[in-house]
Amino acid sequence: MKPPKKTLMKLYELQAIAKHLGEFSSISRARRTEDNTLEITFGKNDSYFFNLTRGHSVIYKAPSQRPLQGYNAPFDALLHSLLSGSRLLEVSIPQNDRILRLKIAPKSSYKDQIVYLQMEFTGKYTNAILLDDNEIIIEALRHIDAESSFRVIRPGIELLAVPPFERKETPQTIDDIDAYLESIYHKIQEKKVDELKKQKCSQIEKKIQKLEQLLAQLPSPEKLKDEETTYKNYANIILANLYQIKPYNTQLETYDFEGKAITIELPKSVMVNRMGDYYFNLAKRAKNKATHIHIEKENLESKKSFYENIYYALSQAKDPYTLELLVPKRAKSQRKKEKLKEGELFWIDDYKVFVGRNSTENQKLLGLAKANDVWMHIRDIPSSHVIIRTDKQNLPQNVIEAAAKLCVDFSVKNPGDYDVDYTKRKFVKLQEGSNVFYTHYQTIRITKEGVEIRI
Repeated sequence: MKPPKKTLMKLYELQAIAKHLGEFSSISRARRTEDNTLEITFGKNDSYFFNLTRGHSVIYKAPSQRPLQGYNAPFDALLHSLLSGSRLLEVSIPQNDRILRLKIAPKSSYKDQIVYLQMEFTGKYTNAILLDDNEIIIEALRHIDAESSFRVIRPGIELLAVPPFERKETPQTIDDIDAYLESIYHKIQEKKVDELKKQKCSQIEKKIQKLEQLLAQLPSPEKLKDEETTYKNYANIILANLYQIKPYNTQLETYDFEGKAITIELPKSVMVNRMGDYYFNLAKRAKNKATHIHIEKENLESKKSFYENIYYALSQAKDPYTLELLVPKRAKSQRKKEKLKEGELFWIDDYKVFVGRNSTENQKLLGLAKANDVWMHIRDIPSSHVIIRTDKQNLPQNVIEAAAKLCVDFSVKNPGDYDVDYTKRKFVKLQEGSNVFYTHYQTIRITKEGVEIRI
């Protein structure tokens, strides 16, 4: 695979951006939304994103976005405390280089404190650095030590200037900088969604293929009944010939009850007088499996259908947040901590959400749920049961909506409008199978969009 082509900010782009941002007088919020991306909201609701990935830096404008994870490094705490609610005094481009510097008066300052946020889009030195009025580093997105560069980036160190570099580029005029930055966002979003979608769909497709293999390997009831007959026959023949079996024998060569020659493999580490019981037990297992094989088949088929619904939902997703919600990165490690053996575990804004993949798992999740957890189900049709672990907290509406969307996505294939009922677990009574009777419920309508997707 070829490495991605480097994308670097152009000086004329930064000049246009600096001029535009300089028209704002305040910053309402500043935070990190991805590993190398800062969101800064100028004025009340104009959010701009500064991606400081080395070799792929870019600035774009987009609606405010939820962070993909919580960022709590010292840089994040200072970025929030110094910039959020601050006055924006100036936006400049130091050294006429690809550096954007915001001069800020923090909201919490008791004196005429001035701080700077310097964002460098210069390839090797790409970084975000908080500075005081004496050019001393307060904190930085990336720390750089003396072994890596002459330009040390550490708190308490004076910031050295970026070495001058002559760049040849053809300046261009940008008539509408907001429209220009929004178009960059749409291109980035399309590429990100496409790449992430392929990755997530591949993960789910592997699970579907594994379940298909397990289904294909299931023995038929007829085959299991033949095994039961064979093992019973072996057991009876062994019992009739115990007198000639020695402890060191590995095979019994004799005749069956119809007078035909037969060779029976004798089990290792089993006493001679227990060999008949060994084969009787195998016959019993084969009989039990034949009786219940349809349950195992239904269980595998329901899980396969569940993952096919996930695949469908992934195929219809239009943003990274939805993709991460459907197939979260941290589900595996968190699932181990939860010791969840049944169902799927998801996270919605740090709330644990459990989804049953079939009737058996729906019953077990109901058993695991606490009285004040929230239970969900699609009205009037068979569906996955969804449990939201509340820890006795009131759920935000966006968590309820996202969980209801999961319930629909994982339960039905056909697009349409579905009513999802939800109530506290203590108001749900389990009846026959995974059927329930519930009261004190509320209803939310979820629209499932899209067309049929085949894998």
